[in-house]
Order: sequence, then C-alpha cells, then structure tokens
Amino acid sequence: MTLYGLTAFALVYALAVATPGPGVAAVLARAIGHGAQGAAAFIAGFLVGDLLWLTCAVSGLAVLAKSAYGVFVAVRYLGAAYLLYLAWRLWRASPGTLARPPRGAAERSWRLFLGSLALTLGNPKTMVFFLAVLPSVVDLRRLTLLGYGEIGLVIVCVLPAVLGSYTLCAARARARLSQPATVRWLQRGTGAVMAGAAVAVAVTR
Repeated sequence: MTLYGLTAFALVYALAVATPGPGVAAVLARAIGHGAQGAAAFIAGFLVGDLLWLTCAVSGLAVLAKSAYGVFVAVRYLGAAYLLYLAWRLWRASPGTLARPPRGAAERSWRLFLGSLALTLGNPKTMVFFLAVLPSVVDLRRLTLLGYGEIGLVIVCVLPAVLGSYTLCAARARARLSQPATVRWLQRGTGAVMAGAAVAVAVTR
C-alpha cells in the first residue's frame, strides 16, 4: 500500500474505534468497575476480532457473511448477552467489592478475551466498517499480502492505543472516587448504558 492509503486507513480506523459504541461502552464499564485489572485480555479480544473481520473482508468472505446470516445473528446475540451480564454485575456489585482486585483474575483472562471477541464479531458497527467502509478506503482487489500485513500492523497499533487510553482515563476517574454513594451511582449509570448498548446490538439489522 502507498503511504497515503495507509495513513488514510489509520485515520479512518482510529475514528471508528474511538466512536462510542458497544465496544467502547464495555471497555469503560469494565475499567470503572475493576480498574485496569484484566484490561490486556479484554482488549486482546477486540483486537483479534477486528483482525478476523479484516481477514474476512480481504479474502472476499463478505458474501459468506450474508449467506451465513443466522450464524452472525447468533454471535450478535451472544455479544448482547455479554453486555447484559456486565451491566448486571455493575448494577449488583457494591462499591467496596469493586474497589478490591478480583480473585483469580489470571484464571478469568480467557473469559474476558472470549467475551470481547464475541462482542466484536457480533458488533454491527464493526461489521459495517470492515464489510462496507473498508473497501471504500482500501482497494481490496489490488491488495497484496504485504499490504494486508501493513493494515494488520496498523490495527495492532491503533486499537490497543485507543481502547487503552479509554481504560486509563476511566480507571483514573474511578480511583479518584472516594464516596461510596457516588461510586454506586456511577456503577449503576454505566450499567444502564451497558444494557442500552446490549439492546442496540440485539435489535440492529
């Protein structure tokens, strides 16, 4: 790819990742609830999901995505269910519980990874970008293996940087909250946003 084309993709992709949606809501909710604990595994799921969507778009599997619509609907509902689970955890947890690091965090890393992966694969915004927006930025018919690697490298650099920034900001805001009543209000408000995002994921066609 040309430097211009790669830069254009990087800018468009960064905007797409930073745009508020189910993924950003999930990252913020987890950071508010647990700080930076488990953030690496959680963000890794989004990263792998985006790389899978990139591979689908580059290899011409957009047609398969349409023909196997039932599978993608199931994945979308799984992602919505995970958002509802996060919302329920935020709504039910006490401020003192969330202030303590969760036990067995290492053992649950794979759950965080699979949860964010399912959310990415079923996120309509991600589908739209890689199956519709990406071809308007990158000429997939002329994309070489090297070009594919370059785009993948951009994704590997941009997505963790953007979602990591969201995580750090939310974790710092959480660390500065000292009043349990304020923490509970923030948890439940974020939980409500998460539940709304789950509904949006489930009903979007």
